[in-house]
Amino acid sequence: MNILVAGGTGLIGSHVLRELLATRPSERLHVLTRDPGRPHPLSAHVRRVRGDVGDPASLAQAVRGMDVVIHAVQFPNHPVENPRKGWTYLEVDGRGTVNMVAACRKVGVQRFIYLSGAGVRPGRTEPWFQAKAMAEEAIQRSGLPYVIIRPSWVYGPGDRSVNKFVKMARLLPFMPVIGDGEGKVQPVSVLDVARVVTLAVDLPEATNRIFEAGGPEALTMNQILQTVLRVLGKRRPLVHHPVGFMKAVASILQYLPNPPLTPAAIDFILMEERVDPTETERVFGVKFERFQDGLRRYLGPRR
Repeated sequence: MNILVAGGTGLIGSHVLRELLATRPSERLHVLTRDPGRPHPLSAHVRRVRGDVGDPASLAQAVRGMDVVIHAVQFPNHPVENPRKGWTYLEVDGRGTVNMVAACRKVGVQRFIYLSGAGVRPGRTEPWFQAKAMAEEAIQRSGLPYVIIRPSWVYGPGDRSVNKFVKMARLLPFMPVIGDGEGKVQPVSVLDVARVVTLAVDLPEATNRIFEAGGPEALTMNQILQTVLRVLGKRRPLVHHPVGFMKAVASILQYLPNPPLTPAAIDFILMEERVDPTETERVFGVKFERFQDGLRRYLGPRR
């Protein structure tokens, strides 16, 4: 089977490739890249295919001969958009997915697996929800056999969120928190998400369905940071910064060539969306890991 992973250098995509290599060694794996000459961590095991979700012509060639396409593309420095470079939800998550779906439909790809996001539903005004809704609609109307997975906040080896907290815990005398830190999310291990995606490649019961992926606990940001500190064996006070103040700072930072933060990114970070993983666990035969257990798996030994 020829499997193409779009977004294979990102957090989810790279772990999907590793899971595919570990559990389906006979499959022929391909990774979509804008620069085929650029080394990939798994270069010895995967074939690099040139393609850009913003360039429909390149996708038409990239998906030719593929049986399964796994679409896990995110723009660089997500969730901080950079319109000057075209790194926005609308362009990448929205139109980019529409382009990929059209290319797959044209050549008759047998299965399309899409990494969406928690909380996608009609009527949402936030750009990330609008882009994901655009993508999901294109998939469902395409006629392609599909599986859509909506994960909550994904963490794990190589992520840019928990690992930032780890660095703060090691370098700062306190842990900064935007707002009161009481917003709740259901952290889900990227290893669990990768397992679900891999199983979705040919699981008949998953066909043409949408699944939610999230950990068993709804944790506040305060609880998440306290858990990180506990696993690291550190003690740091949590220092809360008003949302208004942080947005004022971000409104200035957003004009930098590579902004570290924008007001919209703060809204994304503070978003609360609950998921129900019950059906996902039943269909795929998985059990999503508790946040503390997932952290200990890759942070504990480095304490």
